[in-house]
Amino acid sequence: MGKTLDVQQARVPPEEVLWKQMIVKGASNTFGWDPNAAFLVAVPVLYSHPPPLESWMPLTVGIDRQEPKRGRGEGERLAALPMAVAFPRGEEREVGGAPRAGTVPVKTKPWRSGAGRAGERAMEALAMLAAGAALLLGLCALLFYHFVAATRCRNAVSLRGKTVLITGGNAGIGKATAVDLARRGARVILACRDKARGESAVRDIRRESGNSEVILMILDLANLNSVRAFAQTFLKSEPRLDILINNAGVFKDGQTTDGFDLGFQVNHLAHFLLTHLLLDRLKRCAPSRVVIMSSSAHSSGKIDFQTIHKPVEGMWQALQSYSNSKLANILHTLELANRLEGTNVTCYVVHPGIVKTEIGRSCPHWLPWLLWFMKLFIRDSDSGAQTTIYCATEEGIERLSGRYFVDCQPKVPSPQARDDQLAKKLWEFSERLLGLTS
Repeated sequence: MGKTLDVQQARVPPEEVLWKQMIVKGASNTFGWDPNAAFLVAVPVLYSHPPPLESWMPLTVGIDRQEPKRGRGEGERLAALPMAVAFPRGEEREVGGAPRAGTVPVKTKPWRSGAGRAGERAMEALAMLAAGAALLLGLCALLFYHFVAATRCRNAVSLRGKTVLITGGNAGIGKATAVDLARRGARVILACRDKARGESAVRDIRRESGNSEVILMILDLANLNSVRAFAQTFLKSEPRLDILINNAGVFKDGQTTDGFDLGFQVNHLAHFLLTHLLLDRLKRCAPSRVVIMSSSAHSSGKIDFQTIHKPVEGMWQALQSYSNSKLANILHTLELANRLEGTNVTCYVVHPGIVKTEIGRSCPHWLPWLLWFMKLFIRDSDSGAQTTIYCATEEGIERLSGRYFVDCQPKVPSPQARDDQLAKKLWEFSERLLGLTS
């Protein structure tokens, strides 16, 4: 026998045996044994077989520090463990009543076999996986409702007797907007570059809306002469213009026939010219509205008057050009609102969300694969059109003219997009590029 130790100080080497949680007089100890035994409990003497409960002895005893043996016999292995004894599988026992002098109540807990503990570890792993999956689902739901589940325009405002002009109305957000406004009874003019695709869109919109007053007019925003010719034809053929929606856009490098950067001209400069040429008609039909399409990409844009209009090459340069043009859209709206004050013509600029449209059809084919996960958070065109529809139709938002809208409500854009002086300088710069100043 070895030296005397309290049971709470006694330990079985973990590398030699399995371990198990014990409850001894309200304190925890860790012991272990063979999977064939159902229970282990700290006791004062070495036994190969369970002793009668009434023969239990005091907790402070001498123990033998011999190493556990590797024999197959149940009693052989058990006898090698200091201060351990087995009880039948599936039972819990407690030494109750008034114990004799020198004894203490002892409560045992079920022994879990190696397979049982492996199952328990598997269950813990499954629980952790379930918690991780729940967290991931929660994050996806948050991202979905933040990026994908657009707030819908709920008003039922009628547009009967109104004329709406939409650039790029043959596909994507523009087409979805045209369907909605046509359902409200508006006369809808689609300003499109491609005649065949425009005619197909007109047929679709007429069928979906039940409105035959959907008209195609040809407009190429990459050609400023086309913009001027379009405006002239429109003013001759259409007596009204109640809502102008500058929707069309590109994300592409290259140079226009006018020598400007393709993205800057199509997204900003040509729409600036179109709005200028149609502004008197809008004023005559007041109350009227201008809705300009922008993007959250404006936050990474910058206005460098030395380079913003110059053609770029390559996808990354095209991305910067796109961001610059989206910033220009917001600044254009800001200054336009200032200049239209008191005319009963109001203007709004919108971010539609991340929408699956044809604007990125010129991107490299590998880019969608690189950003495949973004598909989870991309809106369809109908969802992306809701804020445009809201700004075109919602009553009572006239006091918010010049504001930036996201998900059918005003939102504060980036600091540079709120710079009144920068907006004024861009306006004057755009006029000079277009030859609108003497």
